[in-house]
Amino acid sequence: MLIIDDDPDLLDVLALAVRDAGSEPICARDGVDGLARIADCQPEVVICDVNMPRLDGFALCRKLRAQGNPVPLIMLTSRDSEVDEALGLELGADDYVPKPFSTRVLLARVAALLRREALRNSAEIAVPALRLGELQLDSERLAVRYRDRPLAVTVTEFKLLDALARRPGIVQSRDRLLDLARGDETVVADRIIDTYVRRLRRKFEAVDPDFDRIETVIGAGYRWRA
Repeated sequence: MLIIDDDPDLLDVLALAVRDAGSEPICARDGVDGLARIADCQPEVVICDVNMPRLDGFALCRKLRAQGNPVPLIMLTSRDSEVDEALGLELGADDYVPKPFSTRVLLARVAALLRREALRNSAEIAVPALRLGELQLDSERLAVRYRDRPLAVTVTEFKLLDALARRPGIVQSRDRLLDLARGDETVVADRIIDTYVRRLRRKFEAVDPDFDRIETVIGAGYRWRA
């Protein structure tokens, strides 16, 4: 587990908590060092502060996702506005924890994120590959192709897309989609689904600027246009 934070005291506290929880922490003091360690160590999850010298957490997240690196990422910040949270998630972060926070809660979120990541190789929940028009979903590899071009998606994005595509034309509420996409007991606002949908739409629009298959049904939720 990689922890990136320029506050040495907080870094020590988090490293101790991670070690006590049975994992071996890797530490970095800023985003530049953090990126290098991600490349070298390939951590199973990254906990990253937003406000850091040289390369902040938002920029680090943007670079990782631009490289197609899907490593699970939790962002820490002292700024707790919805705008900052939405920005972090739109850039590709998987979760967002405002400071101050309980290390127990943070580690619980890490555990929940790792459970979702483990779905990549879970035969128990594996479902058949899906081809729906120009969309192809491979649940075993969490791979998405549209118009024969690959789309880099996170675990949560894949599960959201899979939930919509397997019931084309059916409206699904935000609560239902959130339950299917996250699959854990983390308490988050149901409107976070809107952020995930925006991220998915942008990825499809990079292939097809006129993409309109994910339809918003005002007051009800979303559906995949049949």
